Amino acid sequence: MGNEFDLIATYFSRPAPPQFLGVGDDCALLPVAPGMQLATSTDLLIEGRHFFADVDPRALGHKALAVNLSDLAAMGAQPLACLLGLSIPRVEPAWLKAFSEGFYALADAASCPLIGGDTTRSHSDVLISVTVFGQVDARYALRRNAAKVGDDVWVTGTLGAADVALRLMLNTLAPDPALLEATRPFLEWPQPPLEFGRKLAGVANAALDISDGLVQDLGHILKASGCGADLDYAAMPADPVLQSLPPAIVQEAVLGGGDVYQLCFTALPARREQILALARQGALRVSRIGCITAQPGLRVKDAAGQLIHPLPVGFDHFG
Repeated sequence: MGNEFDLIATYFSRPAPPQFLGVGDDCALLPVAPGMQLATSTDLLIEGRHFFADVDPRALGHKALAVNLSDLAAMGAQPLACLLGLSIPRVEPAWLKAFSEGFYALADAASCPLIGGDTTRSHSDVLISVTVFGQVDARYALRRNAAKVGDDVWVTGTLGAADVALRLMLNTLAPDPALLEATRPFLEWPQPPLEFGRKLAGVANAALDISDGLVQDLGHILKASGCGADLDYAAMPADPVLQSLPPAIVQEAVLGGGDVYQLCFTALPARREQILALARQGALRVSRIGCITAQPGLRVKDAAGQLIHPLPVGFDHFG
């Protein structure tokens, strides 16, 4: 491997679709259809903070893009293209090959081609920055400030498994190899509902992806929209792989666990059948877990109708 340009040419230079100007010029060029807005998001992943040093590089390539595509899904946007920034301490061909394969596999599946980026040498740790671009009908972009009093609150997929995997790997839960094997894919291979998110544009009112925990992330919608919510814990989709754990641990993982990369969204009750039909089309689980209220704050009741207090605070990078 001669230099930076050889590295890019070997691992990250697949031709861009003909409508794009991709790798090789100072800037990439991408078209946006008339009547559409450009949606863009950037996430930074740092070794030791967002992923373990021994993670499967193929899984890391997948997740680096997945966490950004999840943001596009939360806006109801269709992916267009992405950029990759990669800082590594040394060139390891086997690692780079596996990382790029994982990245490109999801990029291909999501129709989100890699059209540029940058590489550099770091002192010790791997740092990854991905920027995604998408387009969304300017009339229907899903925003955090658009929840309405009376809206249903929904989540896609299941909750809690990624958090339990992380806690097992950090040794804050008792060792359980079988449970780690069952939960680790949720942490390292997230599957954001991209097509479903795109179809929510014009159907849902407000949405976001669950990255730092349901309670914390839904709180962003409530703050931006100037409203509150009442949730029913019994309606929440705790992942079935957690059924062997004590209820208190499951509850904390479901309400506060991050790295989910599923959607939390609000929609009028009149949209229920339409939402369920869209979920069936995509073989996706959706759960209606509560409603938006005029009373500020977030309240979660347990199966006995008692308020859960205190609620988990979720993940905070500077907490």
